[in-house]
Amino acid sequence: MNGEETEISAVVEETSPPGKSEPAAPKKKARAATALAESEVVAEEPPAVTQDPTPPVKLAPAAPKKKPRVATTWLDGCSGCHMSLLDIDEKLADIAGMIELVYGPLVDFKEFPEGVDVTLVEGAVSSEEDAKKIRLIRNRSYLVVSFGDCAVTANVPGMRNQFKIDEALNRAYVENADLHATPPVEEVPQLLKRARPVHEIVNVDVFLPGCPPPPEAILYALSELLEGRIPNLTGKTRFGA
Repeated sequence: MNGEETEISAVVEETSPPGKSEPAAPKKKARAATALAESEVVAEEPPAVTQDPTPPVKLAPAAPKKKPRVATTWLDGCSGCHMSLLDIDEKLADIAGMIELVYGPLVDFKEFPEGVDVTLVEGAVSSEEDAKKIRLIRNRSYLVVSFGDCAVTANVPGMRNQFKIDEALNRAYVENADLHATPPVEEVPQLLKRARPVHEIVNVDVFLPGCPPPPEAILYALSELLEGRIPNLTGKTRFGA
């Protein structure tokens, strides 16, 4: 037996690589456990840093809504439609608070401005000056309203259309005159051959007939226009009303 053990030991020694020996397993496990512990310490998350909340953003105040820009004018007429406009009475103050009145016989502006939303036009187009003015108004207005029968049909100013201009002037300034019986020639606009309704010269958006239109119809039309609607005036006014 002793001889066999000696031979086995010799075989093991011959098959093992010279100068190398297997390390002890317990030492490897100890080193691995130490490295794992160190890595766990390094991986710990730092404490959360509290920050002040972001201050609320201050918004600029909303721009005030612009009031509609409204104008009125008269051409060849008697101003009766404007008188009916004033007969809206206390409700006229409500309308005034809703609009910016930028031109008309009720305010002291000399030149018709640009960017007008609604223009009420009273009177027929009877002279070259009327024609020039209504074209300017149409060019600078979003909506044009023929205001009253003279604007809608030429009405009373159109009564002269069956006569020649010289005959009409002679009748007015000579036959019916007590003093200075002569037609005016200076600073007087040249008459057109015919008095014409506004829509024969420019496009018209709304027709508000009446001689004059009743205050209730004017108030209704203005209220609808200021709300952005084209008024339905059926049954609210008529020609000659």
